Amino acid sequence: MNAILDYLQGISFYERLIVVAELLLIGVFVYAVINFLQGTRGERLFRGMIFILVVGSLVLNLVVKTFGMERVAFLYGGFMIAVLAIGVIAFQPEIRRALIRIGQTRLFTTSSSLQLSRSVEQIITAVGSMASSRTGAIIVIPQQVGLGEFIETGVRIDARVTAELIETIFHDGSPLHDMAMVIQGDRIVAARVQLPLAEGGATVGRQLGSRHRAAIGVSNSSDAIVIVVSEETGIVSLAMNGSLIRNISESQLRRHLTTALVETTPLLEKLGRLQKDDQDTLSVEG
Repeated sequence: MNAILDYLQGISFYERLIVVAELLLIGVFVYAVINFLQGTRGERLFRGMIFILVVGSLVLNLVVKTFGMERVAFLYGGFMIAVLAIGVIAFQPEIRRALIRIGQTRLFTTSSSLQLSRSVEQIITAVGSMASSRTGAIIVIPQQVGLGEFIETGVRIDARVTAELIETIFHDGSPLHDMAMVIQGDRIVAARVQLPLAEGGATVGRQLGSRHRAAIGVSNSSDAIVIVVSEETGIVSLAMNGSLIRNISESQLRRHLTTALVETTPLLEKLGRLQKDDQDTLSVEG
């Protein structure tokens, strides 16, 4: 502690500001990464790596300065390179998600809130009808993270969301009824999309079928929400962040869909409304 105080007293005011700025930047970076990884398996791994980096560096500096163990410092440097290499491999899914999110923009989405609200009601109508008739279905709704690699495995549709079209696609006699449908905004992007299955574990019950496992799998590797209608029971489930909510009600489904589709209004649409309000204000004042 005295060594830290002596160091702070020995540096200039400008250098202290630099140190504070560096600590703030590091803190913001760590907070952003933890916030991005929150709720995933990578969160605990990242916390462990931060602990090794911080505690290891402090202990090493203390040992080197006290006992002059330069060889230990050299070996620790090689060890940290190995830890970083292992971290890159371990965080491969999270790094991929982050790069996709950075590269994807929603500025040029043209769907209005009214169109998206209509899409929500059409999806709810279709899901209710399929649940009553016990028609198996899986509907994937991406948010910020794109699912292009999965969409390419299916059949492109690019049609407006309607309850009739959704029910027709998932009808047992349809050639597109198997596997998943992807809905982006107010458009049905693709059908018969193949999704990765979640691995067996505590979060995946053995009684769940391939649709539920696929829903958990894609929601675990992206921020998509996935609706599943059971063919055996007609129960509607919702998968988010690698977790499955069973027997979800219509009001709960509407709330989640509204949050995912409608409340994420594109930035250009918001700017357009603000500009229109400013013009209306100027015309009234004129």
